[in-house]
Amino acid sequence: MSLQIGDTAPDFSATTTSGEINFHEWLGNGWAILFSHPADFTPICTTELGRTAQLKDEFDKRNTKVIFVSVNDLSSHEGWVKDINATQNTTVNFPVIADPDRKVAELYGMIHPNASTTAPVRSVFFIGPDKKIKATITYPASTGRNYAEILRVLDSLQLTSEYSVGTPVDWEVGQDVVISTAVKDEDIAKNFPKGHRVVNPYLRYTPQPNI
Repeated sequence: MSLQIGDTAPDFSATTTSGEINFHEWLGNGWAILFSHPADFTPICTTELGRTAQLKDEFDKRNTKVIFVSVNDLSSHEGWVKDINATQNTTVNFPVIADPDRKVAELYGMIHPNASTTAPVRSVFFIGPDKKIKATITYPASTGRNYAEILRVLDSLQLTSEYSVGTPVDWEVGQDVVISTAVKDEDIAKNFPKGHRVVNPYLRYTPQPNI
């Protein structure tokens, strides 16, 4: 199954390190990020789950839940979480889904057969309050994720879901944003009272409106 931006995130029930969940119920009305990793007790994944735990306050500030899935079973997850806590000097504070039958991995298209027929790639699914997929990032098993970029994408998604703007190349929080071409020139002052500058008719900047 190839999930695309705008698709509803598939629902499922699963056993996790935090107990049984129904995914859509667990999502609630906020934002969420679903991560997959190739296997338990692997070095790159250990650093990633540790980093996710360390960034709990950052995800909380953004009203965003995080959850991981692996094709290992619950007993394996529980043993591995102890290793993560010890080696990464943190406490894993999010659910890890047990998916030994690969139900979730297949549902979300996390297994790419030309890379591996059994191990998921490093998928990242950004899911909005409407339970629709807002963005995806896919890494090979050999490449750890960049969490600064994950937070940057999340900030952009949340900003652009509330205002008629886009975020330009290399944008970071606090920098100017681009006014949507759907906004008419005569409506800019009303919608963006912080001011704006025009480079050409389709490239118009304004200060980030939510700070």
